[in-house]
Amino acid sequence: MTNKPKILIVYTGGTIGMVKDYNTGALKAFDFSQISSKIPELQQLNCDITTISFDEPIDSSNMNVDYYIQIAEIISDNYNKFDGFVVLTGSDTMSYTSSAISFMFENLQKPVIFTGSQLPIGDLRTDAKENLITSIQIASTYENGQPIIQEVGLYFEYKLYRANRTTKINAEQFEAFASMNYPPLAESGVHLNFNHHLLLKPSQKETKLVFRKKLDNHVAILKLFPGITEPVVRSFVNISGLKGIVLETYGSGNAPTEKWFLNLLEESIQKGISIVNVTQCAGGSVILGHYETSSEMKRIGIVDGKDITTETAIAKMMYLLGEKLSKEEFKHYFQKPLRGEMA
Repeated sequence: MTNKPKILIVYTGGTIGMVKDYNTGALKAFDFSQISSKIPELQQLNCDITTISFDEPIDSSNMNVDYYIQIAEIISDNYNKFDGFVVLTGSDTMSYTSSAISFMFENLQKPVIFTGSQLPIGDLRTDAKENLITSIQIASTYENGQPIIQEVGLYFEYKLYRANRTTKINAEQFEAFASMNYPPLAESGVHLNFNHHLLLKPSQKETKLVFRKKLDNHVAILKLFPGITEPVVRSFVNISGLKGIVLETYGSGNAPTEKWFLNLLEESIQKGISIVNVTQCAGGSVILGHYETSSEMKRIGIVDGKDITTETAIAKMMYLLGEKLSKEEFKHYFQKPLRGEMA
């Protein structure tokens, strides 16, 4: 690029945006409009930085579909004005949020990097500055006139992951996220090294950004456990207005073979509820029909979630249900990688 890349920082809330008032000892919101004076290291980056903050910063526990749309609208409205985006959210729900954003944009050709921190930006031992500085650097790194990253990523503690492959695994360590089924897209050390062969390459035919914001959140997660009872499952599948279930099963997609259990699932599918099978394991994949305990689930029409994470399964389900697809179309598109979210 001949001009400096223009990077937009979108602050929604979360730990990263807190600073300590040394007079009172209390944490207060950081003024991101003063970011360059507060973090002078940013002036060493070869980019121009603009910030937008939510009027009221939200805690990650309060994240919901309306906020997903608000974040995506900010990116969409500013897509042609900026070369890259860094989104700051609370880490507890960051995998859910960033996964949803990845489905909301089709033909994305610019970096959208999510980051946050375990300690506030004003803390003595904070991880916030490194996460923020490197995320901005990643978003502003170009090669041959094109951004190296052209997808939604999540950067935390020296590693950039594909956002819709991540899970938060630790509430106390700086290395808070993992991507069990897909390697990091980039790693930050003495040098910032990109794993080019792992990156999503946008279509050369379709270049116009498509923004899809019709998410349907009439979904739920049912986690199986030994001894789960018929009344529990029955009450769950009969939740009013329910349209989709992410079923967390054992190992490679196994579940009880009791008649009552399979009958309840089959009845739900016949009523139009989409059910996706994902594994409870941190890594690995569902392989429907691999064992006898999952072959019946395959027969009744349960969707194979393969190696998708629970967080991304929920996001993808909301996205596909919002598109008003037929049962067959839903199954086809769910089992197909749309944003690099599954093998």
